[in-house]
Amino acid sequence: MKLSREEVLHIALLARVGLTEAEVDRLSEELSKILENFEILQKVDTSGVPPTAQSIDLQNVLSDDKITPSLPQSKVLTNAPQKEGNFFKVRHVLE
Repeated sequence: MKLSREEVLHIALLARVGLTEAEVDRLSEELSKILENFEILQKVDTSGVPPTAQSIDLQNVLSDDKITPSLPQSKVLTNAPQKEGNFFKVRHVLE
């Protein structure tokens, strides 16, 4: 499927992307090739393939929790822009 210059400009407008004339010509060819690849993929028989969201099983890679001593409050508050007593002072978020 060959994309026209106008279609590329319309896609760029929807994506809010400014393109030069050279980019329009280049993207017209590149996007057309991508669409041709999808046309080829649509011809593949996938009737026996169950729908999946992931092609491989996902695994979480977690490290063991290690208990370590906390920093002293004075050191934690050292770089605080504003503090009040032993707490960070921040602007109100909710009224």
